[in-house]
Amino acid sequence: MSKIKWEKLLSGTDVRGKAIETEAGKANLTEEAAVGIGFSFVNWLAEKLDSKSSELKIAVGHDSRLSADSLKKALAEGMNLAGARVYNADLASTPAMFMSTVLEGHQYQGAVMITASHLPFDKNGFKFFTREGGLEKEDVIKILEIAAAGEDKFLNNSDYQKNVEDINLIEDYAEHIKSIIRDNLNPKVDPKQPLADFKIVVDAGNGSGGFFASQILEALGADTEGSQFLKPDGNFPNHAPNPEDKEAMHSIQKAVLENKADLGIIFDTDVDRAAVVDSSGREINRNKLIALAATIVLENEPGATIVTDSVTSVGLKDFIENKLGGVHHRFKRGYKNVINEAKRLEAEGVNAPLAIETSGHAAFKDNYFLDDGAYLVAKVLVKMANLKEENGSKIGDLIADLKEAKIKEEYRMKIRLDDFKEYAQNILADLKEYIQEIENWEIAPKNYQGVRVNCGGSDWFLMRMSLHDPVIVLNVESDEKEKLEFILTKIKGFLNKYDKVNSESLN
Repeated sequence: MSKIKWEKLLSGTDVRGKAIETEAGKANLTEEAAVGIGFSFVNWLAEKLDSKSSELKIAVGHDSRLSADSLKKALAEGMNLAGARVYNADLASTPAMFMSTVLEGHQYQGAVMITASHLPFDKNGFKFFTREGGLEKEDVIKILEIAAAGEDKFLNNSDYQKNVEDINLIEDYAEHIKSIIRDNLNPKVDPKQPLADFKIVVDAGNGSGGFFASQILEALGADTEGSQFLKPDGNFPNHAPNPEDKEAMHSIQKAVLENKADLGIIFDTDVDRAAVVDSSGREINRNKLIALAATIVLENEPGATIVTDSVTSVGLKDFIENKLGGVHHRFKRGYKNVINEAKRLEAEGVNAPLAIETSGHAAFKDNYFLDDGAYLVAKVLVKMANLKEENGSKIGDLIADLKEAKIKEEYRMKIRLDDFKEYAQNILADLKEYIQEIENWEIAPKNYQGVRVNCGGSDWFLMRMSLHDPVIVLNVESDEKEKLEFILTKIKGFLNKYDKVNSESLN
């Protein structure tokens, strides 16, 4: 009987687990598990490509997590054991690891990023890539099944040839980002030092994004004095490495104001997400970030479709469609869901050049539909440099007309059942009936997740199931406290008959 519970390591399209034992519990993403996953990934990839394992070249990189080095060595051991050659990228970003499969001079058949994004220091995980992009959930399930079935082939097996070569991937990736910026500048902007007139501060959250300040911004002429938390530190001593975290956002806002910067940039741990702060200290995050990215895209692709997740605001839809002349396609939560929906629309002949989730995952068609925080910021930097040359306006001016609700809340209500999905679906079905009794409430058209209800004006709520947990999630936006309380009172009354739902958070 296996001592590794492989199925417990699945997390959406990633492998994730507890990598460091603490008082809260033992580790389950162990070095033994990493050996097995490395071995299984090679075997899965060889079958997918109809290739011999010995012909495969695979890149491995990691963020700043404390467990990264030991897991990297174990992962490489499993890959070598399966016969593949391994290329060690050391500290890298998740987007750079995908780019290692397509970037000139690299072009490996597969890549693995060791990261758990913004999760606490004791967690870690693996993101997998081929030249087609990130793996789907079904692919990761297959890899874990191969590991479960083949433990005798890789556990306690020392009969293999070590074959690991060091590469400087992040330097080549930085050159790639710089070339994108230079290639899209207004002809009047100096291509060598296009950011020479700007002060830009970066907050890397002690993750792997510190390279952006030194290898990209400074190389393009920017003054980055005042940048913070650039040094990798897997203890994350300053704030959570997460642009959505309020403390983290306040930190970069403060840095912008104190240093009189033109722009602030904040990344998550592995740089697949980002947000920015304008010169006034205003955060450009969530709906504002989507509005800014849509503005940049629709300038060159008028009438195009912008795909977002399900919790975007009424004001954003109005901005995209009535201000920018685009189409807002609001889809499901989950960045992979958003990206795959944009790809589906493209396959049907719909121009959908941007897929972006409110969490900061932004994927552009012209960048392989890769969610890449550095690429998103590159787009913003190009626009900032061009605006200064064209009319002297600033990034924040582009979204000045975006209307947002004053109150934005999210409530998470646990379902006290092991088999919770049918119970939750019944709640959502009953909610559709319930709202018909309430004046001015109506189900939003073209809704793809849960039940979204327009409550009059810019007020709305969305009730949905969590993607992974036994939780009902309620997102609400309103301009007035009294209207919010009315919505919550009605929802609480509706949920009273469901005794398996803990709705205390609504109080």
